[in-house]
Amino acid sequence: MMLLLALAGGLGAVARFLADTFVARHNPLRMPLGTLLINVTGSLLLGFLTGLLSAGAGDSTGATVRAVLGTGFCGGYTTFSTASVESVRLWVAEGRATGVRYAAATLAGSAASAALGLWLGGMA
Repeated sequence: MMLLLALAGGLGAVARFLADTFVARHNPLRMPLGTLLINVTGSLLLGFLTGLLSAGAGDSTGATVRAVLGTGFCGGYTTFSTASVESVRLWVAEGRATGVRYAAATLAGSAASAALGLWLGGMA
């Protein structure tokens, strides 16, 4: 189980790196949109997995899948610590309002995406 978690976490980190690199290459703004996109899509995926697997909450296979994909992959993919640092960096470099807007967009976008994922996963 630990090996699967580590592998999934590593794959999530690689996916995050690739997504962030792609967005950075195509982002004309000085806003760190890659991190925002990663956290929003990761929250959507985790919400979907949680909604999808919640019916079999006591099932050991469901618990393993939740741990590997949720804790492992999504944990390696999302990066709220980076979002926090980027919010403060924007606050200092671009002004308080920019930092607050970025932090609010990250939090609201991620929470809304998680809710949508829970709903979609529950519908599947």
